[in-house]
Amino acid sequence: MKINCSDFRVPAGKRVNLKKWPTLVKPIYKSKKKYKKLLAEHVDQLSSLQRLHYASNRYSLLLIFQAMDAAGKDGAIRHVMSGVNPQGCQVFSFQHPTAAELEHDFLWRTTRCLPERGRIGIFNRSYYEEVLIVRVHPAILHGEGLPPTLLDEQNIWQERYRSIVDLENHLHRNGTLIIKFFLHLSEEEQRKRFLDRIDDPDKNWKFSDADVEERKYWDQYMTAYGECLSATSTRNAPWYVVPADDKENARLIVSAIVLAKFRALNMAYPGTSAKRREELASIRKQLAK
Repeated sequence: MKINCSDFRVPAGKRVNLKKWPTLVKPIYKSKKKYKKLLAEHVDQLSSLQRLHYASNRYSLLLIFQAMDAAGKDGAIRHVMSGVNPQGCQVFSFQHPTAAELEHDFLWRTTRCLPERGRIGIFNRSYYEEVLIVRVHPAILHGEGLPPTLLDEQNIWQERYRSIVDLENHLHRNGTLIIKFFLHLSEEEQRKRFLDRIDDPDKNWKFSDADVEERKYWDQYMTAYGECLSATSTRNAPWYVVPADDKENARLIVSAIVLAKFRALNMAYPGTSAKRREELASIRKQLAK
């Protein structure tokens, strides 16, 4: 089954109601064996493109993953990027801001981690937490040390959306390709995965009491995500809503999107001038003696 990446892309300006976006679609693979074969092919192609990306040193690639707990962000990153040279890729996971980070604007801590040219940067959660969890739990906002005159909860989210879009447009103008994934998990599938984490001793470490507490705010999170995707999916930095109830299918969709975006850059290895070829030919003669 061919993957049509545009099926999962949020068009710029589209109003997103996540209740109308599927969390499960027809599998791309016909069996576990076929899944492994397809993923291996994607990983191999991505590895080759990453080497070309590193050598050409013209663009940087930023992948952003957002999702509810247990949606499979870690697994998607681990499997899809398994063939990438660690020297050319960095993963950053953003949890609660530190005291030092709270002394700066909300984009500061992630801006410091942006990828260099020729490299891939992966954000496991990101600056989008500031319009998601902070919006669902406004008490966090009041603890960020902002001047009282700026704590207008009627306008601050639109202002933050604008700051994010401005940043992403700036990055695009300077050679950063941004791909944003929202792994769309159903509430029922999350419940099953939580139970699995409780029942499997090897997965107990993944489970937190806070995970269950956050389930109480499911509807609020879906609203916050919907408004965020609507406001910040742009032509230069689109959101992709990836059905995540099937982990294997989600990984294939993510890898296909990354590959398509990478190929569209039309990268090439640095050329060799006539003068340099002459120099190399001379060096070769010396080495051959």
